Amino acid sequence: MSTHVEVVTADFRRSKIKITPGTYLVDVLNEACQKHNLSSDKYLLKHKQKIVDLSGPFRTSGLAPGAKLELVQKSNSPSVVSIALDVNGSRFTKKLPSDMVLWQVMRQFESAESGLNITAKASDKTSNAGQVYHDAPVVNIMGREYSTIQDLQKTLSQCGINSGSMVLRVSFRSTEKTLYAAMNEISQYLEDVGPAQKVDAAPKPAITEPPVVSEPLAEEGLGSDAAKQEPTEQSSEPVGEAGPLKDSDAMDVDKAPAANGNGDPLQPTSVFSAPSSSTPAAARIQVDDSMFEPTIAHAQLHQTHLEARTRNTRLKSDAELAADAALAAAKLAKITRVDVKVRFPDQTSAQWVINPEHRGSFLYQAVRTVMEHPNQPFKLTMSGPNPVTVHEDDKRLIADYKFKGRELLNLSWDGAVSADARKAPFLKGNVASRAQAIVVPEIAETTAGDTGSSAGPSKAVKQEKHDSKPDSEDIRKKIGKFFKLPGKK
Repeated sequence: MSTHVEVVTADFRRSKIKITPGTYLVDVLNEACQKHNLSSDKYLLKHKQKIVDLSGPFRTSGLAPGAKLELVQKSNSPSVVSIALDVNGSRFTKKLPSDMVLWQVMRQFESAESGLNITAKASDKTSNAGQVYHDAPVVNIMGREYSTIQDLQKTLSQCGINSGSMVLRVSFRSTEKTLYAAMNEISQYLEDVGPAQKVDAAPKPAITEPPVVSEPLAEEGLGSDAAKQEPTEQSSEPVGEAGPLKDSDAMDVDKAPAANGNGDPLQPTSVFSAPSSSTPAAARIQVDDSMFEPTIAHAQLHQTHLEARTRNTRLKSDAELAADAALAAAKLAKITRVDVKVRFPDQTSAQWVINPEHRGSFLYQAVRTVMEHPNQPFKLTMSGPNPVTVHEDDKRLIADYKFKGRELLNLSWDGAVSADARKAPFLKGNVASRAQAIVVPEIAETTAGDTGSSAGPSKAVKQEKHDSKPDSEDIRKKIGKFFKLPGKK
């Protein structure tokens, strides 16, 4: 039995949407926005001043046939929703922003839960032994299935999830595509979700046993190897017989930089020698003293800061704090590479490029490859107002230690280090031979005449202040008028 609901826009335009008990309300929103030439991503439905849950069908919404729904604009910032992912009876929970796509939601859970494999699950088929076929994930939300590549590109909001909590049930459906072909296809259509990790283009040596991979896929990637599979599922085809992969077969992601000459991520991309002068470069720059004279703008800015500190400010709610944390995690998930520079005790330094897969243990291992005494203990500390020590553990450098952009770490000796190791050059001879001097850009010396109004009060301003200063004789005349006795002229 079909009926209808009436959708009213903010400018009082009306449209009737035909529905059945099984029609999902998110489809009602999409159809209403389509009729009024509006973007459904920016609107919600309200009924009697209450936001309508768009994730379910009409029969479970509690709305009566012919109900009038208001089309209201939603906030520009994504809301935080609590997602419970049910995979074969195992449930995992996480708070995520509503603008995250379904594929990325599954990737988030994979990276957070050790051993969880959803997006690269595969199985053997007895009819074609030796081939591993992809088991595609199927996401069920309130009885509605999302399984195609187009479906997995939809955000939680586009599936009707804008607030509260929701259970996403994941099942798997056998396909006729090999795992490698499926990963290639997914990497082409889901590039906006996050970069996939390219398959190493170098030929792999032949091995006697097929590899078994049990680790979850890396953050925001589609897998470090297109032939990843379940721990109990192995391919009977040796890797060495496949031959080298072509560039066209590789998934679309950034390759590891080969600036070190051999493409080994443990080798630094750049090595820098110690400064030739003991005086810091900043201390050798000659600056006129007038550059440090405060201006009126400085005083006004300081006054503004003082006034802001005296005002009472509202503390953020738990929902706002969770939203900030989710947005920060989403920004970190989009980072694909970070330049990390490590400064050594003798003031030499080396630089590496890391990706979302690299962990604290990788950085320590990379540093030991350039040390003259790799057995001596040391620790790495991030520079900044709040120093953080990076430990030799399995924490991810980007997701857990919050590496982003460019990072500088200082290496210090830890524990009982021999005197010979402290006095000896830190770098190996073959590494030190590649060191280059750090080029500091020359800054032109500034004189008082070049400072302008931004560096301090200009001569014109000072002269104006002096000219505007009232004369003492004028002040006495003005004050005398107030004390003039009556009857005198």
